[in-house]
Amino acid sequence: MATVLSSFRYADSLVVVGISVCTAFLCEGISWLLIYRTSTYKSLRSSIDKASKKLESMKSTSSSAGGAVGAPAASSKKPSSRAKKMDRVETSLKESTRDLSLSKFKSGAVVAAVLFVVFGLLNSLFEGRAVAKLPFSPIPLVLKMSHRGIPGTDPTDCSMVFLYFLCSISIRTNLQKFLGFSPPRGAAGAGLFPMPDPKTS
Repeated sequence: MATVLSSFRYADSLVVVGISVCTAFLCEGISWLLIYRTSTYKSLRSSIDKASKKLESMKSTSSSAGGAVGAPAASSKKPSSRAKKMDRVETSLKESTRDLSLSKFKSGAVVAAVLFVVFGLLNSLFEGRAVAKLPFSPIPLVLKMSHRGIPGTDPTDCSMVFLYFLCSISIRTNLQKFLGFSPPRGAAGAGLFPMPDPKTS
């Protein structure tokens, strides 16, 4: 079996992709064991989902109310009250998102260690070898990574580093969506270091 695989034209590519898939499942399994199955994560995710939906509802209501013409002057206090409620919901959403990011630190360190070991293994197996052929000549910036460590001048030669990088960002992201482990919608763009709120500047 090993002889047949080694003689196959795309054997190296399949090995890298196969290891990437197995690594993605292993990393998600570690994340599930340390994070996703815990009550803390489930509670934070539920809070983020609820706050996100509530904020979207309030914003849509605010925009429809703001488009009304000829509103009485007495109702000028309502937008201010609505804005304060939106601020409270946004603050709660940011805090929950930050707590969710902090809760992922433990598994993040383990996953990083696994990825480091796997990368070292692949690097030792395919060092100085082209594992695939690109159907195009990449731009110079991409070429530095796609042709890294490969002898020769053929720009379509693809290094293990480049293929593994593409597999890592595509396979695990889609696997998270398939398993339902992708970050909550309201957590997009937020985290430990959220962007400053323009309203406070």
